[in-house]
Amino acid sequence: MRSPRRAHAREQLGLPDKTKQLIAVAVVQVTQCSYCIGGHSKLARRTGASDEEIMEAVWVAAEMRAGGAYAHATVALHALDTHEGGGHG
Repeated sequence: MRSPRRAHAREQLGLPDKTKQLIAVAVVQVTQCSYCIGGHSKLARRTGASDEEIMEAVWVAAEMRAGGAYAHATVALHALDTHEGGGHG
């Protein structure tokens, strides 16, 4: 067995192929590569993922991305507060 640090994504070291493809489905939603979205969605199905599991991975990715935008809204608010004149509105 190779060291996990040198493992390739296609090797079977611990995560089942279905899990890897569901992770890939979520990641490509964030990177927004339409070719990759189609390809990994089909691969996820071929490795045994149901349509519901694939869509759950999509929604987890959407929630994570939205969470980052929500969390970073404070950066914009801070910039507005430190701008000349301060205050909101």
